[in-house]
Amino acid sequence: MGYMIRTVILLGVLTGLFLFVGQLIGGKTGMTIALVLAGIMNFIAYWFSDKIVLSMYGAKEISYEEAPWLHRIVEELAQRANIPKPRIYLVPMEQPNAFATGRGPGNAAVAVTSGILHILDEKELRGVLAHEIGHIKNRDVLVATMAATIAGAISYLVNMFQWMLLFGGGRDEENRGGWAGLLGSLLLIILTPIIAMIIQMAISRSREYLADETGAKISGDPLALARALEKIHNYVYQIPAEVNQGTAHLFIENPLSGEGIWELFSTHPSTEKRIERLKELARKMGYVG
Repeated sequence: MGYMIRTVILLGVLTGLFLFVGQLIGGKTGMTIALVLAGIMNFIAYWFSDKIVLSMYGAKEISYEEAPWLHRIVEELAQRANIPKPRIYLVPMEQPNAFATGRGPGNAAVAVTSGILHILDEKELRGVLAHEIGHIKNRDVLVATMAATIAGAISYLVNMFQWMLLFGGGRDEENRGGWAGLLGSLLLIILTPIIAMIIQMAISRSREYLADETGAKISGDPLALARALEKIHNYVYQIPAEVNQGTAHLFIENPLSGEGIWELFSTHPSTEKRIERLKELARKMGYVG
């Protein structure tokens, strides 16, 4: 529940930032235009993201005959999560990773890379698949689309403001406050999109923690997921992959991971923190591996 509350708060802060910037820059008309444009783009992404992403990575659907054992695992986990069984895809990628996509439980797919099938044992893979089914159960694609819509609208407003300044539009010289006003405007242009992106990434990280927790409870084996995350993390640094940055948030481990201060701009929390939380969850569940 804590992760859900945090997500709601962050979405509220992002919305508040949008309203503040919109009123400051474009008034009600500018706010409406920005929100409509961002909404159209993300509406398209929401409805067609699964087809786009699967096609982007050359994913092929795995039939039951090809891997009955894999289908049995996914079917069992989906039943435990009380959602329809998602479609299963194989991504021809050496880097071990996995992701879920689709609009919600009734229209979803899980995808695993060929690399992950080579390095994980069955319990670890089950933990990873439970995590992805957790994303589907929690409707994380919808949450990510909401965050992207608001962040995108903020970017549109800032771009509008840039053009207004370039062509001498917007507030008059008296209201701008001379050099101080100009400096404030430049800071607004530079800092606002960064703040919006940090909040958007924080929402994504919260959903990863929630999917870890949900997946661990679905599988009943938090430590298997912890072991899988450790293995995947180590291999991600050894085996680079050509991944579109805009889809990095989908994967169970960020294929473009960063450390230190760059974690603020990362779509994923640090693997070390995720493992610590899973071990703590295992203790609370009284799990003995």
